[in-house]
Amino acid sequence: MNPASLMFLAFAMSTDAFAAAVGKGASLHKPCLREALRTGAIFGVIEAITPVIGWAVGLTAAQYVQPWDHWIAFTLLTVLGLRMIWAGFGAPEAEEEKPRQHSFMLLALTAVATSIDALAVGVGLAFIDVNIITAALAIGLATMIMVTTGVMLGRVMGNLVGKRAEMLGGVVLIVIGAAILHEHLAAVAS
Repeated sequence: MNPASLMFLAFAMSTDAFAAAVGKGASLHKPCLREALRTGAIFGVIEAITPVIGWAVGLTAAQYVQPWDHWIAFTLLTVLGLRMIWAGFGAPEAEEEKPRQHSFMLLALTAVATSIDALAVGVGLAFIDVNIITAALAIGLATMIMVTTGVMLGRVMGNLVGKRAEMLGGVVLIVIGAAILHEHLAAVAS
């Protein structure tokens, strides 16, 4: 996987966390940068761990599915991308009383929920030539940046921006899946 694809993958993986962070920022009473960084760090660490877990699972299965690995990666990325696009069309969350800070447990559970797609992408990464540590660190860093930014944007923009970002992330995942499939089919045709 080339550096540009890795960068796009990292930011695509962080868009659902960004969407959640915008919602979290919108639900807080005037979130400060410290709270945004705390939230970004929690999401970033969890989002970095999940693709490694998925990669380990995928690596175990790789020897059995090697003839179809490119199709599996393409299918997983396309399904996840379509799910993210579909979720982007969902209704914004209702208004409620705004706390000053979210609990660690709430943030961690939200981060786990938004990182399930990174787990599945990790499975797909086991089937292609990629350094999983570099990929996981890129995904974690991108998520930390996007979530920190999302919390601060949520303070002023609300859920609208988050939904559109999630849709864009879904499109990017589909494009990456298509590129993986194209690279493999082009290599076979040569």
